[in-house]
Amino acid sequence: MSNLEGAPVEANDVRGRVAELHAIREQVRLGPSERATQAQKAKGKLTARERIDLLLDEGSFTEVEPLRRHRASGFGLEAKRPYTDGVITGWGTVHGRTVFVYAHDFRIFGGALGEAHATKIHKIMDKAIAAGAPLVSLNDGAGARIQEGVSALAGYGGIFQRNTKASGVIPQISVMLGPCAGGAAYSPALTDFVFMVRETSQMFITGPDVVRAVTGEEITQNGLGGADVHAETSGVAHFAYDDEETCLEEVRYLLSLLPQNNRENPPRVQAEDPADRLGEALLDLVPADGNRPYDMRKVIEEIVDDGEYLEVHERWATNIICALSRLDGQVVGIVANQPQSLAGVLDIEASEKAARFIQMCDAFNIPIITLLDVPGFLPGVDQEHGGIIRHGAKLLYAYCNATVPRISVILRKAYGGAYIVMDSQSIGADLTFAWPTNEIAVMGAEGAANVIFRKQIAEADDPEAMRARMVKEYKAELMHPYYAAERGLVDDVIDPVETRSVLIRSLAMLATKHADLPSRKHGNPPQ
Repeated sequence: MSNLEGAPVEANDVRGRVAELHAIREQVRLGPSERATQAQKAKGKLTARERIDLLLDEGSFTEVEPLRRHRASGFGLEAKRPYTDGVITGWGTVHGRTVFVYAHDFRIFGGALGEAHATKIHKIMDKAIAAGAPLVSLNDGAGARIQEGVSALAGYGGIFQRNTKASGVIPQISVMLGPCAGGAAYSPALTDFVFMVRETSQMFITGPDVVRAVTGEEITQNGLGGADVHAETSGVAHFAYDDEETCLEEVRYLLSLLPQNNRENPPRVQAEDPADRLGEALLDLVPADGNRPYDMRKVIEEIVDDGEYLEVHERWATNIICALSRLDGQVVGIVANQPQSLAGVLDIEASEKAARFIQMCDAFNIPIITLLDVPGFLPGVDQEHGGIIRHGAKLLYAYCNATVPRISVILRKAYGGAYIVMDSQSIGADLTFAWPTNEIAVMGAEGAANVIFRKQIAEADDPEAMRARMVKEYKAELMHPYYAAERGLVDDVIDPVETRSVLIRSLAMLATKHADLPSRKHGNPPQ
């Protein structure tokens, strides 16, 4: 006697039925066939269940709807009805905290999404929102299941709607472990973080064949939408790694820095790094000469707990740094200009990168630390025509709208509109500190002198000597380190070595900060 795909039933009693259940479960666990598994391995990819095992704490996974099968017919579908329908869904724990997950199984229909497949994803997304726990998607699918037609497209619509509903409510992380083409790529784009693996994962709206047919351009899948392209050029991917094991371990690390939902604070840990540790190295890391570059990452390492941080979008818009770290065990978001790249100026991509990061921190109750060394916005026709006004306004809006504790530290230059935009006191920073090397002004002294004293310089017997004198005079009058502090625009000028302890004490004071926003449906941020 047999039932359900040939699973044996030895007797029509409870023991027989339990035996049948275990046989079916084993079939589900093994997947469609050994041949399909070997084909997956040949591509350098893990199976969906192996990925889930790496992501979640050992033995913690509880699967939902493992016995689901599609009901579609036509084009041979009625003869092929595998369990799970090509997606594994459920929940488990990461570092002991609940996390929901769904993973495409490329061995079944190439991971393509059909009606039953989509319904499983909808259900687990709804459960994640209701439970208030993060959602991780392990993506390895061939897009919509063409044989099911518009039903598959409607399934994507349901995913997008839930991505939007969950936005700012629970952390959403997309891990790209295979192809993701067409409309399917919009779900990762709606989530908070996107991870990719080099060589095996790609994302694009139209593939190389379509590009070739329409534009005549020849390009490979990785060249069009590989991990490095999205990590360096498009900014679609926040993280890119060489292998799945490293990628999934970093997903676990990111989850350790995030709260379960927007009603909780991120998990705090007991810090071994002393809160009052002095950063003597800072005196040598940052040159007093504002024209000399340095690596802001080394400043961050000196300030945060044990020098550890997770940089987001590390290889895109490198003139600004966005990172998650801890100060005295408390998670903080760090936004910092990077003088090593484009002198740390703000441009279109840097503004977009920082704005999205600030919004994420604000949504999930992560205090924001801003480290300023910014000479202004990047000048140029491309920037103006590309909408630097519109894109720069995104950064301004994100800061102004954020209600989490906000602390700024001005290390050196803070010029013009970029100073205002980078969380100055005038747009709502709770506390603003400056190092004695700070230069806060409308513009650099040289440029200011050329404008203010243009006539005197032109009429002087020695224009260069006059310009040098006027530059020195402007610096002495309007750019000395205590000018802003004297006017209350900076709360204090601090010894750089005390930066860590000052930030930690400030965060402790701001721990109970409460800010009310105006009653409104939502704002209308610049696009």
